[in-house]
Order: sequence, then structure tokens, then C-alpha cells
Amino acid sequence: MTARPPLILVSLLCPAARVTGEVPPQEYAFGFQLYQEDDDRIRVEAEYLRARIEVDDATAIRMQYLRDAISGATPTGALPGSVQPFFAEIEDVRRGILGAVSRQFGDHRAEIEFSRSEEDDYISRGFALTDTLELNQKNTTLRMGLNYLDDTVLVPGLGEREKRTYDGFIGVSQLLGPDTVVSANLTLGHAEGYLNDPYKVVQRTSFITLPDGTGGTIEIPVVNVYRENRPDSRFRQVLQFGARHYFEPVDAALDATLRLSNDSFGIFSQTLQIEWRQAIGTKFEAVPFLRYYNQNEADFFTNTIDGFPGTPSADPNGSGPNYSADYRLSSFDAISGGLRLSYRITANFSATAAYERYVMNGTGGAAGRAPDAAYASADIWTFGVQATF
Repeated sequence: MTARPPLILVSLLCPAARVTGEVPPQEYAFGFQLYQEDDDRIRVEAEYLRARIEVDDATAIRMQYLRDAISGATPTGALPGSVQPFFAEIEDVRRGILGAVSRQFGDHRAEIEFSRSEEDDYISRGFALTDTLELNQKNTTLRMGLNYLDDTVLVPGLGEREKRTYDGFIGVSQLLGPDTVVSANLTLGHAEGYLNDPYKVVQRTSFITLPDGTGGTIEIPVVNVYRENRPDSRFRQVLQFGARHYFEPVDAALDATLRLSNDSFGIFSQTLQIEWRQAIGTKFEAVPFLRYYNQNEADFFTNTIDGFPGTPSADPNGSGPNYSADYRLSSFDAISGGLRLSYRITANFSATAAYERYVMNGTGGAAGRAPDAAYASADIWTFGVQATF
């Protein structure tokens, strides 16, 4: 039997493959996603290329290239109907790369990962270390790790600012039987430095008093906007539970995930996601899914800073008072649902396609929610191809 010639990428990364002519197990994937908000708001076109190659029985490498382009209009934080613009046009391109190496040590699988992404006004450098331990005859899996991000933010008119993020996580999955698996994960994260969005503002109305020519006075309202001022640190706690059960009579599986998150901004959020994975024949799978998300507003969310003492700083550093009119920090819920399809073309190639509809709505009282026009609704289309050898 004639051995298959190695692929170019494999021969470069695995010199032994050039000698033996054997191809190590490998996976490749290309994907494209289009996110389009209603009313010609934000549009994101993202594409990625991923690869995973098992160099030998104990070692594997992963790589990813990502490019996404964003354009369109986004709420600034100013109120609709004021003299300040409610929407601002943005346009940017982000490119990112990731590389990881994993190694089996007995029952442990350790992985080290490096990443970097860059856009016009943001550079992110990342490092992650994870360990996966299989116990109880592989019926129990324990996973733990650390992540670190070192980011540089270019703030218009102010120059560069630094941001650092540290995350630690631990998770366990347990096989309860041949058809059921459950999992639980806890993540603790701390971010510090420049945590503002450099393009979000908050407005304040002041009044200029002038004589009216008859001995009286008139007041002329003046609407100004100022940079938001979030705290310079944030502590997050995220607890996630998951379960999957396979229903053999219908050849389908039900996935359910519950995610609870709390942070020092005062935001508590809940996410519930359900997926039904239905096999159709031997090559086709249909996955309808539904996701619900809810959060309360941050402690410092406000639509205006009318009545705040003093004049807000042009270069806020996180010290009080804190304020932001970013709708993403307000009280809202979001619901999304859609359908994901996959088809195995051959033993080595498969394709996927998905559509998702996403809708946000403000909740709670007027003080904790942004104007209705700030919340987005979007269509999300995803396409991908995968190759396994």
C-alpha cells in the first residue's frame, strides 16, 4: 500500500513526516460569519482558519488566524433628540493569531497558548496555561488553567493606555452513564487599568443665564458630552453548569447550559442555552437552539450626569464618581435562537451553516435602562468547512 504524501503544512511542522511519508492525524477548519444589526447599524464580517496537528502520540499543536472587519453606526451614550449625535460611525479591522502546544503526561494533558491581535486602536497579547486530568477510568475529567491578557488601548486625543486581565478557572465533567454527562465550571477574573470604552460618552445639560433686555434673565440650555469614567478594576465570578443526554430511540441529544455571572461593577447576569442535536441519517445533523440572557445595570450606569458635582475630567482615571451611559452596562435582556446544520460530505470533509436571530430589550426602571433606540437586533449567518485526515 502506498503511503499518502504529507500536506505542505504538516511537512514543514513535522520533519519526521517528510522522512516516513506518514501523515499524522490533523484537522483544518475555515469559517465565515456575518453579523448585521437592523437599520444598517453595526456590521461585522469575520473569518477564521484553524488547524490542529497531532505531531506524535503525546504532542499536538493548534493554530488559528482570525480577521474581522467592523463598520456601521453605534450608540455614543448621548440621548436621542439632543444636539449631540446619538450614533457614531466606526470602521476598523482586527487581525489575530494564536498558537498552542499540548503534551500528554500520564493522565495529565497540559497546554500552553500564546495569542496576539491588533486593530487600529487596540493591541492584545495573551498567554494561557491549562491542564486536563482524566480520573476514574476516564469517567471524570478535571480541567484547570490560567489566562493573562496584556492590552494597549489607543485613546483618541489622549494616547496609549494599559489594561491587564487575569483569569483562573477550574471545571469538572462527570459521565453519569453511557448517555449522560454533566459539568460544572468556576472562573474568577480580575481586570485593571483602562477599562473605559474610548468611544462612549455621557451627556450633561447646563444652563447659561443671560439678561433678557427687560431687567429679567433667560436660561439657555447647553448640552455637553464627556468621556465615561468606569472604575479602574473589575472582579468577576462566573459559575457555569452543563448537561447533555443522548436519546437513543430518536438518535438525538439535548444540551443545556446555565451560566451565572457577578462582578464588582454590580452586574449580575444569567444565561440559559438549550440545544437539540438531531441526527438525520448518517451524514446530516440539525441543531435548533435557544439562548436567553438577562442582566441588571451597573452601579454607575446613568443616562446623564446632570447634577454631578464639578466638571468631569477630560482624562478620567477610574476614580470616583464613576459614570457610563453605555447601553451594554444597562439593565436588559436578550433572546436569540436559530438553527445550525452540518453535513458530512465524505469521510474527510464536512460543512456547516447556521442562522441566528438576536434581539435585545431594555428592562427595569427608567434610571437603569438606556433609551430604546440603543438596543440592537441582529441577524447572524455562519458558514464553515472542515477537513480531517
